Amino acid sequence: MSLSTLSVFIPTFFLVSLTPGLCMTLSLSLGMTVGVRRAAWMMAGELVGVATVAVLSVVGVATILLRYPDIFTAFKVVGGAYLIWLGIEMWRSKGNLAIPEINEDEDAPPPPRGQLAGQGLITAIANPKGWAFFIALLPPFLNFDAPLAPQLTLLLSMILTMELTCLMLYATGGSAARSLLAKRSNVRVLNRIAGTLIIGVGIWLALD
Repeated sequence: MSLSTLSVFIPTFFLVSLTPGLCMTLSLSLGMTVGVRRAAWMMAGELVGVATVAVLSVVGVATILLRYPDIFTAFKVVGGAYLIWLGIEMWRSKGNLAIPEINEDEDAPPPPRGQLAGQGLITAIANPKGWAFFIALLPPFLNFDAPLAPQLTLLLSMILTMELTCLMLYATGGSAARSLLAKRSNVRVLNRIAGTLIIGVGIWLALD
């Protein structure tokens, strides 16, 4: 994988991960209520879910490419159009952030670790937008004429590292992050930066 390709992939995925979503706001809420250490169990489950979705997405695309190369050409156009649409939707976002309510009951026992891990896993796997995003985003950065395993391993290591970094930023941010993200203008700016990068990747995929 070339440096030019990585220079596009890393900022695009990092900003998309950093954009407030269900997993990130969940990490923020758990970091404030049960602490970063226990919230790490949710993060572990979420990372397993992200890795599962990413691998299955690439395997599915590779299967289509090997069996139906003509369909893959159409898929690239459709995937590019989806990314462009997603970027536009992020631009049009009003910057709302749904932050879960904080449980003030200090005597309530913390959720079991297995429950937190399962919550993170289900949140990542059950999100249809996550599937569509990975199916559309990952193929442009893979060379299907070369062995996929080392390429996918490299991309997964970067994806999980960036995802964990963003989860930790939200979990450790506490009230400061909550206050910052409560302002629509801040969330809107982040969405628009990420949306611009996604639109660029979508155009590249559709025209490549």
